[in-house]
Amino acid sequence: MACTSHYERQALESGYQLIAGLDEAGRGCLFGPVYAAAVILDPARPIRGLNDSKQLTAEKREDLAVRIRERAIAWAVASVDAAVIDRINIYQASRLAMRLALERLSPQPDYLLIDALRVDTLIPQMPLIHGDARCRSIAAASILAKVDRDASMAAWHEMYPEYGFLEHKGYSTPQHLEALTLHGATKHHRYSYEPVRLVSDAGAQLTLFVEV
Repeated sequence: MACTSHYERQALESGYQLIAGLDEAGRGCLFGPVYAAAVILDPARPIRGLNDSKQLTAEKREDLAVRIRERAIAWAVASVDAAVIDRINIYQASRLAMRLALERLSPQPDYLLIDALRVDTLIPQMPLIHGDARCRSIAAASILAKVDRDASMAAWHEMYPEYGFLEHKGYSTPQHLEALTLHGATKHHRYSYEPVRLVSDAGAQLTLFVEV
């Protein structure tokens, strides 16, 4: 699967002028916010190496993020925290984060290319399955969202070093699950996710047993 400018060119040929790519990062994590980014690439300032952020090393993502911020016509990043995720579910929270990132773009785009989802907006849009691996604008958005989320996890690691966020970035790894079992869940974990909920329920039952 090649990451190309095919969909951007198609939109330009249809008369659109400012095409934004949107994507999220952290949907599958047990901890913290979901991040989303929106990027309007500049066709006159191409960026080599854009691809699905999951296919890139951390160093490559960091390098590309700098170039995206320098060369894009516009870019923005937004996040939605765990409490909102638990209240409205991760699908809706991802859509909300994308809409918030979109609203921060200046200038505003007139066409959207989105990784799999639809966003609540009147702007014409095209959802693309595996868009981050097929479309350069979406790939750029995936990189910015991932880089900002990873930076936030480094900050959370300073507050909660016992969970190992630097290593697993909040995903459901054996290390993270073991830390949850040992230390319980923080207020920033996603309680609507089963591994967190099970730990929380077990803790509540233990407390109830001790109190009785």
